[in-house]
Amino acid sequence: MAYPDRFKGRAALVTGGASGIGLSVAARLKAEGAAVALWDLNAEALAKAKAGTGATDIRALDIADPSAVEAAMRESVAALGGRLDVLVCSAGITGPNTTVRDYPVEAWQRVIDVNLNGLFYCNRAALPAMAAGGYGRIVNVASIAGKEGNPNASAYSASKAGVIGLTKSLGKELAKSEIRVNCVTPAAVRTAIFDQMTQEHIDFMLSKIPIGRFGTIDEVTSLICFLASEEASFSTGAVFDVSGGRATY
Repeated sequence: MAYPDRFKGRAALVTGGASGIGLSVAARLKAEGAAVALWDLNAEALAKAKAGTGATDIRALDIADPSAVEAAMRESVAALGGRLDVLVCSAGITGPNTTVRDYPVEAWQRVIDVNLNGLFYCNRAALPAMAAGGYGRIVNVASIAGKEGNPNASAYSASKAGVIGLTKSLGKELAKSEIRVNCVTPAAVRTAIFDQMTQEHIDFMLSKIPIGRFGTIDEVTSLICFLASEEASFSTGAVFDVSGGRATY
């Protein structure tokens, strides 16, 4: 369900915005009145996303590059009219499904660079524009794996645990301002990211969900958009589960 004009006059940036949850969130924000910028590594998918969402600004970049993030943030904020009200960090990769003993060091570094370091760069770069406007909503996409740790997904689990810790820390730092920082911890949602996983790992994730099915993109989108709205005024540094009953704390 869309809420017309909920984001009227707001400027939003979504990373990982060319597909999956990020694309769905961007489309909802746009439909509810926001001017939207999309970042993604996949330039071809971004072009399609721009046509589908009517995004004001699209940029193909690797968020693991801090200099690229800083430059893109300046350019996107300018394209959005010199302001930034909402940042949704949805970009992420799974890495290989293997044991810690056999985990390739290069793959470990890449997962941490994208999922944790890249998210940090984006959060950090967004703050000056939000502070200048006296308002902000940051929503970081973590994972239930960051709470529980999935076997044969150590880098992914560790990176998402880091996202939770970063969110809690930044939320407390900014609590006296009008900038709110929260994260969501979905259980598995069937998106293109499943293509990076083994079937055995997919089956394991499904077996852990009491409801007995994967989440939908729309279900996660609805929660993210609430946290990105003015309504989420008394929650910060918080973790919101959308896990089909899997979360135990």
